[in-house]
Amino acid sequence: MKFSKKAALFSAVLLSASLSAHAGDPLQSAIQDGKQAFSHETFGGKGKTCDACHSNDGVGPGKLPNGKAIPSLSNAAAIFPRFNPKAKKVVTLEDQIRACVKNALQGTPPEAGNEKLTNIAAYITSLSQGKPIDMGGKPE
Repeated sequence: MKFSKKAALFSAVLLSASLSAHAGDPLQSAIQDGKQAFSHETFGGKGKTCDACHSNDGVGPGKLPNGKAIPSLSNAAAIFPRFNPKAKKVVTLEDQIRACVKNALQGTPPEAGNEKLTNIAAYITSLSQGKPIDMGGKPE
């Protein structure tokens, strides 16, 4: 497929505008990168992404692969850290993301401190903006 010089220039301008839109705000850039990963990253699993279970970019109610209904992620960051009875320990939001990647997506979880993990956590945290902190509270 051949692109004209005009199309190539237009694409370069769009890319430049997109990059500069977040260049001054690293947090917004991380949130947008996290949203992108939430929607597209399979972590080497079986083709599923986070939004396979967490519909509507995580703000709507979702369903597990077994059909069980799950709440939205709209207050997820406000209720972590929390005790996970299955794991028998207190887990952070990042721990939960890694567990979802391993179990639901059947992928390879990113290591703690990994930029992609941080960005997904930033995106999910952005969904909780303005929600009261309620560690151990119920998902909404």
